[in-house]
Amino acid sequence: MTAPVDGGATARVADRLAPELVALRRELHADPEPSWEETRTTARLVRALADAGLAPVVAPTGTGVLCDVGPAPHRVAIRADIDALRIADAKDVPYRSTNEGVCHACGHDVHAAAAVGAAGIVAELLAARGPAAPGGVRIILQPAEESVPGGASRLVEAGVVDGVDVVLGLHCDPSLEVGSVGLSAGAITSAADLLDLRLTGPGGHTARPHQSVDLVHVAARLAVEVPAALHRLVDPRDGLNLTFGSIRAGDAPNVIPTEARLRGSLRASGRGAWDAAPALLPRLVAGIAEPLGARWDLDHLRGAPPIVNDPEVTGLLVAATRAVLGVDAVLPTAQSTGGEDFSWYGERARLGYLRLGVRPPGVAPYDIHSPAFDVDEAAIGHGAAILAATALAVLDGELDLEPPPPAVAGGR
Repeated sequence: MTAPVDGGATARVADRLAPELVALRRELHADPEPSWEETRTTARLVRALADAGLAPVVAPTGTGVLCDVGPAPHRVAIRADIDALRIADAKDVPYRSTNEGVCHACGHDVHAAAAVGAAGIVAELLAARGPAAPGGVRIILQPAEESVPGGASRLVEAGVVDGVDVVLGLHCDPSLEVGSVGLSAGAITSAADLLDLRLTGPGGHTARPHQSVDLVHVAARLAVEVPAALHRLVDPRDGLNLTFGSIRAGDAPNVIPTEARLRGSLRASGRGAWDAAPALLPRLVAGIAEPLGARWDLDHLRGAPPIVNDPEVTGLLVAATRAVLGVDAVLPTAQSTGGEDFSWYGERARLGYLRLGVRPPGVAPYDIHSPAFDVDEAAIGHGAAILAATALAVLDGELDLEPPPPAVAGGR
């Protein structure tokens, strides 16, 4: 880094934009839409960016928004997710969800408003430079982060980050008080997949299991032995964890069922174990189920690899956060066991992802995905200013823009 990040300018513009960003967040919160159904959300975000004098377009996924700010080339992207969860809103607030059973309980309304704010800040500050502007920023308002597979992989396949060197993003963190930010280089989320394993057999009487295929016994063995065996077949530093959350088989105590079903999630802190799992799982299932006579079918829905923060980009985010919020605002953050499909942008560019403090001072936090989750809305301007300041620093050459190294198989 050759010069300090100018967070003061971005913070001043963010302060001026704050009322309209809060209003946008509340509008989104009151009318949430789940993954791949974000049509009204897309229209609202298009309108907000157009009202700022920009030229947004609907993303090639059908929902979501792309908006290029400033002159080409657009070497930096700022991404926010826009979908809501299928969960009831339990808050008693004026902006409570009006869509029964759908709620922005993960903070994507905050993420989207912050990205729109960052677009406005970047546009104003780049316009002030005139012909001296060093390039532009692409805003990606992504649909379907909560689905598996999600919207990020679709957008990467569509080429929206081709030619982009750095992608920036954030996530609400209710464990952090507003005015603070969690940042660390390296892996900060885990890979996350979904598994759906179906077993079939002839059925029969529980008095004569030897004449049938005891699917309850097979399911129980699979639930215990497959997770245990996985631990012995991958690098333990990769933290591979398979947990079944649902096992269903039969209805009567004296009937061997003809079907059983196990559903669960597979998580890994390291890329190597996650890459190895699709080959290992069928082998393990077959080794347990087939000698006992059970037929099986495994649907393995691949989610996303871990987010790995680039060290230099993380350094710029740290500098920007301190410039916007003060030197004590940055806190280290541990790797989460949760997954986030922002990681797919790392297949094309270097990543910088921060955890945005949203907890009001002195208030006990509700975790994300809680029906009572809410935020201190001052965080929206903080996120917008930090993202904008970091993006401008990249454009100003504060980063050695070399291609990211390839992912390393195996443990860290």
